[in-house]
Amino acid sequence: MKVSKTLVQVVEGDSYIDLITDAARYRLILMNDDVIRIRCTFDEQFAEEASYVLATTAWPDRMDAVVPERKRITPLSASYVDRGSDLLMSTNRLNVVIHKHPFAIEIQDLQGNVLHADVKERSYVKDNQGRLYHYSCMSDDDYFYGFGEKSGNLNKKKRRMRMHNVDTIGYDAELTDPLYKHIPFYIKMNGKSQAATGMFYHNAYDSVFDMGCERSGYWTPYSYFCADGGELDYFFIYGPDLKNVVSRYTDLTGKTILPTRYSIGYMGSTMFYTELEHHSDQAILGFMDKCREEDIPCDGFFMSSGYTTGQDGKRYVFNWNYDRFPNPKQFIDDLMEKGAALAPNIKPGMLLTHPLYKEFAEKGAYIKDESGQKPETDRYWGGAASFVDFTNPEGRELWKKHLKSSFISLGVTSIWNDNNEYEIKNTDALCDFDGGHKEISALRPIMPNLMAQMAKEAISEVDPNTRPYIVNRAGFAGIQRFAQTWAGDNNTSWKSLKYNIPIILGLGLSGVANQGCDIGGFFGPAPEPELFVRWVQNGIFQPRFSIHSCNTDNTVTEPWMYPSYTSYIRDAIQLRYTLVPYFYSLLHEASVVGSPVMRPLVYEFQTDDKVWEESFDFMLGRSILVANVLEEAAKTRSVYLPQGSDWVDWHSRKRYSGGQTVGLEVSLSSIPMFIRSGAIIPLTPQLKNIHKGHIEELHLLVEASEDASFTLYEDDGVSNDYQNGNFLTTTIHLQTGKETKLLFEREGSYQSPVKRLVVDVICKEIAPVHIQLAGNKLPMFLSQKDWENSETGWYYETESKTARMKYAAPQTDYEVIVQFVVKDLISI
Repeated sequence: MKVSKTLVQVVEGDSYIDLITDAARYRLILMNDDVIRIRCTFDEQFAEEASYVLATTAWPDRMDAVVPERKRITPLSASYVDRGSDLLMSTNRLNVVIHKHPFAIEIQDLQGNVLHADVKERSYVKDNQGRLYHYSCMSDDDYFYGFGEKSGNLNKKKRRMRMHNVDTIGYDAELTDPLYKHIPFYIKMNGKSQAATGMFYHNAYDSVFDMGCERSGYWTPYSYFCADGGELDYFFIYGPDLKNVVSRYTDLTGKTILPTRYSIGYMGSTMFYTELEHHSDQAILGFMDKCREEDIPCDGFFMSSGYTTGQDGKRYVFNWNYDRFPNPKQFIDDLMEKGAALAPNIKPGMLLTHPLYKEFAEKGAYIKDESGQKPETDRYWGGAASFVDFTNPEGRELWKKHLKSSFISLGVTSIWNDNNEYEIKNTDALCDFDGGHKEISALRPIMPNLMAQMAKEAISEVDPNTRPYIVNRAGFAGIQRFAQTWAGDNNTSWKSLKYNIPIILGLGLSGVANQGCDIGGFFGPAPEPELFVRWVQNGIFQPRFSIHSCNTDNTVTEPWMYPSYTSYIRDAIQLRYTLVPYFYSLLHEASVVGSPVMRPLVYEFQTDDKVWEESFDFMLGRSILVANVLEEAAKTRSVYLPQGSDWVDWHSRKRYSGGQTVGLEVSLSSIPMFIRSGAIIPLTPQLKNIHKGHIEELHLLVEASEDASFTLYEDDGVSNDYQNGNFLTTTIHLQTGKETKLLFEREGSYQSPVKRLVVDVICKEIAPVHIQLAGNKLPMFLSQKDWENSETGWYYETESKTARMKYAAPQTDYEVIVQFVVKDLISI
C-alpha cells in the first residue's frame, strides 16, 4: 500500500506546480478563479493527456483532433507562497492550502471557510490491488447531489454507489445500483454555510463513491472515491450556488446539445409492433392514424430492434427485415408525411452470425482480446458477440458508413443508441485508443459517448445543415454534448413512477439536462389504469416524453389502451404541447448555460432548508413547480411551497405565500402545478404537431409581483442555421410596481412565425387602470366576448385576477406598461 504522508519537493512548471511526496506525484492547475484541477499518480510520471471527455482544457491533448469543438483556455499563474508548514496558492475566489506533513490539500473561500479538506494521513492511497482512493472530510451538515444516474432519494448522503454501466432491465428505481450511466461527479452543499462545491473525477475506470456510509472511530467522518485504475485526476468546482457548480461543470464536460424542436413532442414506441410476423410498418403507420383519430399529438416513433431481425430470429444491426418492412424508404416517407420522425434502434454488439461480422473483423474494428490479435467475444442479446471499438478510427468510419447506407440515405436523421453498456467481462480486452492501446476497463463508459458522437457526425457528413437527434441509453460524463438520454428499462410499478423522478433530477444536476424515462413502465405487466394516467401526467414534464413498453403479459402500452381513461391521457399530452415554447427555450438555456430542465427545488431555493431533502416535487425551469400525484388512490396531496416566492395555483389561480405546506384535494384529472412569482411562461394553444404546426399565436403567462426576466428562443427547429445567426431570442424583462413594465428585447435574424401575442398578467392586488403598448393605450373591454372578437385590446378577468391583452406581434423591440394606480371614482 502506498500513502502520501510527506511533501518532499515542489517543481514549478509552465502554468502548474508539481508536488513530489514520499508516495505519489501531484499536479495542480488553476483553471480559473473557481475551478482547480488536481492530478495524482503513484507512477514516476503522469500519463499523457489523452481525454475523449473534456470539452475545455488548458493543455495540449492527444485527442484534440477527435473531440469536436474543444476549447483551450489559459490557466492562471501557478505561483505559491511557502508559509513554513504549508504552501498557499490563491485565485481571486479561493485559497488552496497544501499541508506538508501530514500531506493533505485543503481548499477555502477567501473568508477562510473550508470548502474541501483531504483526510490527513490517508488522503491519497494506492492499495496492493492497484485501486486508488481519495478520502475527503465530511460534515454532518453536508448534503450530496448528482452522481449521474442513481436510484433512491435526491440526497445521496450515507450511500455507497458503484460507477459502472449495466443493462439493468426491470430495475428497482429506489434500490438498484449501478444503472446504465457512469458519471463520476457530485455536488456537496454544506447546510451551515449553504455553499455548494463540485467534484468531477476524470477517470473512466469502474469506481465507488462512499458518502459517509463507512465510518471509523480512528478517523474524522469521511467520504471517499475509489477507482480500479488510472489516476486520481479530479476537478474541484466552486459555486457557491448550485447553479454555478452545474454551469462550470458543463463548461468542462460540455453543454447539452440543442435538440430538434420536434423531439419535445410525444414520441411513440413499443417493442410489440416490430415483433409482428408481418407488416410492422403498417402497425406503426396505423398507430399514427389512431393518434390523430384520438386527438393525441405525436411527433415521432422510436422503432425497437425487431425491424433488424434475421431469419433465425436474432437481431442484426443495419439489417432490415423485409417481411416486416417491405420498403423501408417508403415507410419512412409515409411516417414523415403523417408528421412523425423515425428513430431506429441501433446496437453496438454484433453477433458472430451477423452478415457484416466478417467485414468489421477484417478491418480490426472490434475490441480485441488481451493478446490484441482477435476480436473479444462476450454474452450479448441473442448470443456471443463482438463489440465495435469506437476508439479505433477504422471502427468509427465503418460504423458511420453503415449508418449512412442503412438509415441516413433513407431520410433518417434520428438515431436511438441502445444496449451500449459494453458489459465485457474481460477487463484486459484491448481497445485501440486511437493508436495508444488501452484496456476496456479504462474506457468502457466512454464507448457509448463515442457511439453517439459517430451518429452525430454521420448525419452531419451526409447533410451538414441537418440537426441530428440522438438518443443514448448508456453514457459517461459529457454524454449531453451528443445525445438525449433516458433511464433505461424501468419496472412497471408505482415505485418506478415515484423514484424515476429523483433519478432524472440527479442526472440534471450532473449536466444531462435532456432526459426522461419510459412512461408507463418498460418491463412488467401492463400498467393499471390509474398508474398509467399518473405516469403520463408526470411524463409530460420530462424533456424526453415517450410511452415505451415490453409488457410481459402480451399487451402493448398505448395512450388509448383504457378507453374510459383516454381523456385523461389526451388532456395531459395536450398540456405538454401547450408548453412547447417553454420547453424549447429551457433546452436552449441548457445548451448555453447548462441548466437542467427539470430542477430539484434545492437548485432554485438553496437557502430554504425544507427543500434540501425534497426528491419528488420539482421545478420545470424557473417558473413552474410540479407536485405530481404519485400515490395510489390518493384523495389529497400536500405540497411545500418554498419560501422566498409567492405561488399561484395553475388551475384555480389561488395565491399562496411561500414557506408553507398546503393541502390539495385531488382527483384522477389533477396535475398539481404552481406558478412562481415573477414567472414568464410562453405557451401555445392548439398545437397538434411540431413538424407541421406553426406557432402563429403565442401566449405569455406572467405573474407580475416580482422583478424577473425570461429569454424566449426561436429558430426553425430542424437545421443548423442557428449556428450562423438565424435564430431569435426575445428577452422579456419584467419590472414590477405601480407602473409594471414588460420590455421585449430581440436579437437574431430568424423571422418568427408568431403573428399575435396574448399576454395574461396575473395581478396580485388590484386590476390595471390602463395598459400601453409601445407608447399607445390599448383599448379596454368590459366584456370578454367583445375582447375575444377584437384584434387588439385588453380586459380584466376578475375571477382569476388576470389582465388579458392581445395585439399583433411587433417586429422590433418594444415595451408594455401596465398601470396599477387606483382610480378614484368618488372624487371625480
